[in-house]
Amino acid sequence: MNKKIIISTIIIVVAILIVIGVIIINNKKEQNPEEILKQYVADINEKKYEEMYNYLSQASKESISEEEFVTRNKNIYEGIEANNIEIEITEIQKINSSNTKILYKTKMNTEAGNIEFSNEMNLTKNKEKKYEIEWSSNNIFPELNNDYKVQIKKETATRGNILDRNDNIIAGQGTVSSVGIVPGKLGENKQENIDKIAQLLNVTAENINNELSSSWVKDDSFVPIKKVTKDSTELKEQLLQIPGVKITSVTDRVYQYAEATSHLTGYVQNITAEELQENEGKGYNSNSIIGKAGLEKQYEERLKGTDGIEIYIEDSKGNKISTIAQKNVQNGENIKLTIDINIQNKLYNELKNDKGFFVVMQPLTGEILALVSTPSYNANDFVLGLSNDEWNKLKNDESKPMYTRYLQTWCPGSTFKPITGAIGLSTGKITADEEFNYDGLSWQKDSSWGDYRITTLTAYNGNKNLRNALVHSDNIYFAQLALKIGKDTFVENLQKLKFNQNIDFVLNASKSQYSNSDTIEKETLLADSGYGQGQILVNPIHMASIYSAIANEGNMVKPYLEYKENNSVEYLSEGVFTKEAVDTIKQDLIQVVEDEEGTAHDMKINNITIAGKTGTAELKQSKEDKGETLGWFNCFTTDMNNPLLIISMVENASQNGGSHYLIKKIRTLFE
Repeated sequence: MNKKIIISTIIIVVAILIVIGVIIINNKKEQNPEEILKQYVADINEKKYEEMYNYLSQASKESISEEEFVTRNKNIYEGIEANNIEIEITEIQKINSSNTKILYKTKMNTEAGNIEFSNEMNLTKNKEKKYEIEWSSNNIFPELNNDYKVQIKKETATRGNILDRNDNIIAGQGTVSSVGIVPGKLGENKQENIDKIAQLLNVTAENINNELSSSWVKDDSFVPIKKVTKDSTELKEQLLQIPGVKITSVTDRVYQYAEATSHLTGYVQNITAEELQENEGKGYNSNSIIGKAGLEKQYEERLKGTDGIEIYIEDSKGNKISTIAQKNVQNGENIKLTIDINIQNKLYNELKNDKGFFVVMQPLTGEILALVSTPSYNANDFVLGLSNDEWNKLKNDESKPMYTRYLQTWCPGSTFKPITGAIGLSTGKITADEEFNYDGLSWQKDSSWGDYRITTLTAYNGNKNLRNALVHSDNIYFAQLALKIGKDTFVENLQKLKFNQNIDFVLNASKSQYSNSDTIEKETLLADSGYGQGQILVNPIHMASIYSAIANEGNMVKPYLEYKENNSVEYLSEGVFTKEAVDTIKQDLIQVVEDEEGTAHDMKINNITIAGKTGTAELKQSKEDKGETLGWFNCFTTDMNNPLLIISMVENASQNGGSHYLIKKIRTLFE
C-alpha cells in the first residue's frame, strides 16, 4: 500500500514539473512588447524589410501587402539614406491584457543630417499570445499618413573656382555644347546619318544606337551623345548639316586655358563606384563629380561644396505638410593661386612643342608664379568625355603628355655647380680666390681611378678659381671642389638643403636625392656629384627653393601655391649658406650672363641684371654611352623690387640647343 502511494506521489510530482516546464518554455517563447520594437528597429538598420513584415498583425497585413510594405519602407529609409537608427523607450502603457502602447524617441542619421522625433507604437497579442505590431505609415514618421509621401528636394552645390592671383578663372563653371539626336528627325537614311555623327564625334555607332534604344527615348526626345567645347564652331557646323542633330548649351566644368594649365589643375570626372565607397558619408552620390588629378584632387574637399537637401512630407494633393530635415546648400570654396596666368600661358606657348618644364617663383616670398609642363593634355577632354581610342592614344603617346615633369626629379647637370660652390664657401673648404691646378679638358685624381676621367668642354685662359669655373662651367673645378669638401661634409650640407626629404608642397613633388643610397659611396661618384652628375637628382620646385637661398641671404624660402594676402615668409631651411657665400655666388652668376665668355651671355638684357646658370645633363650608364641630354637654365633677377626666379629644362638638348634654346624662350618675358 505504501509502495503504491509513493509511486503515485512521484507521478504527480513529475506531472507538476512537466506542467511548470511547459509554462516556463511558453513564457520564454513569448517576447515582451519592447523586445519586439527593438528587434523591429534592428531590422530597419539591417534593411531586413521582409522580416519586419513578419512582426505585423493580421489586420495590418490585410491593409498592406508584403510587396507594398517592403517597397514603401525601402524607398523611404534608403531614399533618405537613414542609418544608425536608435530608439529610447520613454513609457510603456498597458491598455489591457492584450494591448500595449509604447512611447519612444527616435534618433537617426540621414542625408540631410541627424533628426530626432517622438513616436508611439501599438502592439496586440494574437491567439498564440505573441505580440504583433499594429502598423501604419505613422510608425515611420508620426505625420506620415498611409496616403502621404516622403519627398526629397536637392539643390546641387556649385563647385568652387580655381583662380590666378589676379582673379582670372582658370577652372570654373562655364558653357559647353551638348550634341544630341532627336530620333524622329534622323530621316530615311537613319543608320547612315548615325555613322556620320559617330565619325565626327569620334564615338562608335554602336554607342549611339545604345543611347537611342534606352527605354525613355521617344521620337521627339533629345538624346545627348557627347559634349564639345563652345568654340568648336567648325565641328558644330558640320554636325548640324546632318538630319536629327540638335545642339544645346549646358553648364559644365571648363578649363579656360586648356593645355597651358591642365597639369596644374588636373581635371574632374564622374565618381566611380569604388570612389563612392571610399568617400561614404562625405555627401557624394552616383551622379557626383570628383577631382581626379592635380589641384582638383588636392583641393577636392574645399572645392566640391555640400549639396542642399530637404526631406519633407507631402499629402495626397501634393501639399507640403512638414519638413523632417533640411541642410542648406553650401557652394564650394574658390581657391586663389599665386599663379600669374600671363606668365603661365606665355611660357607654355613657348615650350608647348617640346618636352620640358618651367618653374617660376618670387624668390623672396616663395610664391609660385608659373608651373608649366610640356607637352600637355587638355583637361576639358576629360570633362567632355574621351572615347577609348582617344584615351589609348593619349596614354600611349611616347612624348608622355600626361607626365607632369616639374613634379619629377632630374639630373641637374651644371646648374648644380652654384650649390657645390656655396657649400664649399659656407664650410670654409675654399675661398673665392683659391685656385686649383690642372691643365687640359680631362683630369683624374690619380691612377687609382683607372681609366675613369673627368672631362670638361671649354678651355679658358683665366685662373682656375670659382668665378671663372662658373662663368665657363668647368666640370673639373667642381669635381675637385667636391673632393676637397669631402663626402661627409657634402652629404651633411645636402641634407640641410632638404635632399632625401619631402618639401611640403601642395602637389606631390618627388624627393631630391644625392645618391641611390644613404651615402655617396665612391670617390669618383663624389667628384661627378660636384658638377651635378653622378646620382644627383633634383626636383625643379625644390631647385627653385635652393636657388632662392642665393637670392635671399642664405635662406631657402618655402614654395607655396595658394595666394595669401599677408606675404609673411616661411622657410624650408634657414642659413643653409652663409651670407658671404651667397653674395659671392650671386656676383659670379651675374658674370655668367654679363661676361662675354659666360655660358649664358645670350641672356644679357639691357637695364636688367640677371644671375644665371646653364646646364647640360647627360643621361647615360657609362662614359661611352651616348644617352639623352637635358638642357637646363636657371636664373633670377637681382632687382628686389620685382624679383623673378626661373628654373627650366628641356629634353633632347643635343638637338634643340638645350640651355640656349630655353634662354630664347625666357627672354620673351622681359622683352
